[in-house]
Amino acid sequence: MSNAIDFYFDFSSPYGYFASTRIDHLAARYDRKVNWHPLLLGAVFKTTGGVPLPMVPLKGEYAYRDFERSARFYGIPYQRPPAFPLATQLAARAMLWVRQAHGERKAVEFAQAVYRAYFVDGSNIADTDAIAAIAGKTGLDTAAVIDGANSAPVKEQLKADVDAAMSRGVFGSPFVIVDGEPFWGFDRFDQLEAFLKYGKI
Repeated sequence: MSNAIDFYFDFSSPYGYFASTRIDHLAARYDRKVNWHPLLLGAVFKTTGGVPLPMVPLKGEYAYRDFERSARFYGIPYQRPPAFPLATQLAARAMLWVRQAHGERKAVEFAQAVYRAYFVDGSNIADTDAIAAIAGKTGLDTAAVIDGANSAPVKEQLKADVDAAMSRGVFGSPFVIVDGEPFWGFDRFDQLEAFLKYGKI
């Protein structure tokens, strides 16, 4: 099998959510595996000076329109969450702990459930009870997930992972790196597929 695709995402990113519904299927068509990496855009913005799209004058209203239009265009279930954006540290740490305790497949299942809870059901994924409920629905021990997510080693791992992502040039969500080639944004997935198919663009 060829090199894995590194997929970076923030759980509060609508475009990250859209990408999460497509990345594994896309990779499978070209015999690739995907390494899922939760990201904290808040930490990235401290380096880039960026802010969440809805907070940018003029651009914010367009972004909300584009989220909804993109979801309709690609047939992806989506409802604007009541609170947006949200802090995603707990969700990201929980995913890391699930990976450590139960492996990659379960971690991806959990991540997809977090995204659906937020962008389809409107759950407040910054809340401990919401993350516990998502864990329970995916067959996980809720107390173990929360305890693991709040443990010092997992907190340190997330910080190290975010630093490592930025050292690779990652600055947004979704962000994909494959064979050393970076792609930022769900709107680059056609280019990503062309690269996977031909090895160049």
